[in-house]
Amino acid sequence: MKLRKATNAGMMDCKHALQEAEGDFNKAIDIIRKKGLIVASKRADRDAKEGCVLAKTDGKNAVMVALNCETDFVAKNEGFINFTTTILDAALANMPADTESLLALQLDGRSIADQIAEQTGVIGEKLELSYYGSLKGEDCVVYIHPGNKLATVVAFNKATDTQVKKNIAMQVAAMAPIGVDKNDIPEDVVAHELEIGRDKAREEGKPEAMLDKIAQGRLNKFFQESTLLNQVFEQDGKMSVREYLKSVDKELTVTGFLRYTLNL
Repeated sequence: MKLRKATNAGMMDCKHALQEAEGDFNKAIDIIRKKGLIVASKRADRDAKEGCVLAKTDGKNAVMVALNCETDFVAKNEGFINFTTTILDAALANMPADTESLLALQLDGRSIADQIAEQTGVIGEKLELSYYGSLKGEDCVVYIHPGNKLATVVAFNKATDTQVKKNIAMQVAAMAPIGVDKNDIPEDVVAHELEIGRDKAREEGKPEAMLDKIAQGRLNKFFQESTLLNQVFEQDGKMSVREYLKSVDKELTVTGFLRYTLNL
């Protein structure tokens, strides 16, 4: 039981490891860890499309992680969710710069990367940290959709009402914007959208002299649909997200967001 608690391995795996180690507890732990690395190596080419997406904030800092597995059965397992939460807590406590830095963090004397490999052996499925993101703001909120397949994080320029924050986080979840405002859209994306607009207008037989104007109009519609502050506020339908925020506080705005989803 002590070995099982230390490794999360199954009872029979613990029994066999202790037998192989001739009762040496530390050696038995090493045996179980090595087994995990071997299983991880054998399953490296498997698809890990299921998993768990979680997010957390301390108010001004927020993080999101996605831990993938092979089956929905494992994704819903309490132990798997708890393991994902452990990684999430480590991310929030340390705010690593990127996924590689997160995987290198030490937990109980072992890196998160090694622990993921070990849990692959325990669970018997390929596990993979498919996403990590962090965000800072004067006030942050997280939203985790039921089922742990979709999560969002939103940062604001100042503190605001909890319900207001939740409304925006759910807007991001439902409408999947690709930027906060027009200026956040990369120039190559803007150029591509303008080209599409011109090509479509040309196919519709519009005069050549009108193509740029028509393309610009379609670009503006793209901004309205794809940038958070310019989207229609879903809970009202009569104002934009920017207008909704201004109705709460004239200075209130969103400074950044994260959104990640599995199988949706």
